[in-house]
Amino acid sequence: MLNSLFKLAQPMLMALPPEDAHEMALRALELGLHATDERGDGVLHQNIFGLDFVNPVGVAAGFDKDARVPDALLALGCGFSEIGTVTPRPQAGNPTPRVFRLIKERAVINRLGFNNGGHKAALRRLQARGRAGGIVGVNIGANRETDDRVGDYVAGLETFSDVASYFAVNISSPNTPGLRDLQAPKALDELFGRLMQARSRLAAQGKPERPIIVKIAPDIAEDDIPAICDRVMAHKVDGIAVSNTTITRPGVSAPTERQAGGLSGRPLFKRSTGMLARIFQETKGQVPLIGIGGIDSGETALAKIEAGARLVQLYTGLIYEGWGLIPCIKQHLRMTCQEAGAPSIAELSGRKAEYWARQPLD
Repeated sequence: MLNSLFKLAQPMLMALPPEDAHEMALRALELGLHATDERGDGVLHQNIFGLDFVNPVGVAAGFDKDARVPDALLALGCGFSEIGTVTPRPQAGNPTPRVFRLIKERAVINRLGFNNGGHKAALRRLQARGRAGGIVGVNIGANRETDDRVGDYVAGLETFSDVASYFAVNISSPNTPGLRDLQAPKALDELFGRLMQARSRLAAQGKPERPIIVKIAPDIAEDDIPAICDRVMAHKVDGIAVSNTTITRPGVSAPTERQAGGLSGRPLFKRSTGMLARIFQETKGQVPLIGIGGIDSGETALAKIEAGARLVQLYTGLIYEGWGLIPCIKQHLRMTCQEAGAPSIAELSGRKAEYWARQPLD
């Protein structure tokens, strides 16, 4: 039923400008105009970061920027949802048009620029959830115009500590000038040092000690991976999300490729999965990884897990495949576990990391 409804609605959505279609999807979810699917499944359950994920499938940050529909995403069958990226002050982002579909390539280019309503608006919505339950992460960022980027991340930690299940620290968007500079090892020391100090200070005040995950770009140099992983492990960061959008244009021939911004979707799959496997190997599987980039089927989701991910997130794939993609992925993962005789999806994590780490990133 879900796929049939999507097939009827997709031509209308594709006829709209991308941001209008996105807003329509959000409003439908707000109104409850969506199917539901069971989230729980014993074989897909994992405890990661001290959190119980009933399944490993989530929607990536960028879809629900302002915490409008976290519970609707959970109702669709996601094991977790993530809001943001949210910045301390509201900001409009970059001028429109700033989102471009590459239909042939099943991809999107965006240069949104952290458009969001700010901390206060998102906090009100998350507080209104009350005891709704489910894992809802908060993806935090820095305002474009700020005197202290790291301070903006600390402010996010302080603001949402009571309502976030975990924090994703977005230092990898290509659409905020200079943001990716925070991925340099020296900058990571300051960022993680201040974040961990803030978390300890909040814990001393009786606040929950929330997991912190860093989201990195797929465009970091391969030679920089060891230093970045070293800093992550030295500061005891809880996890790494691999990866954000890319400024490269692998396998893209459409005229739209000349648009500035980050590329997501199918063309990103190979590079992001190769990067994921390299990070899995560098961290010796000791740091839980979230696989992101080019997931549009059960097979691609499984590949991320086999490359080293414990969780996966998708967004662009939903634009082209619809909400039915979520139960399809779970079913494929469930069947693969059964075929492998694995009692948990966690046992499949990293089993093909060596293969994916050998693949060229370009």
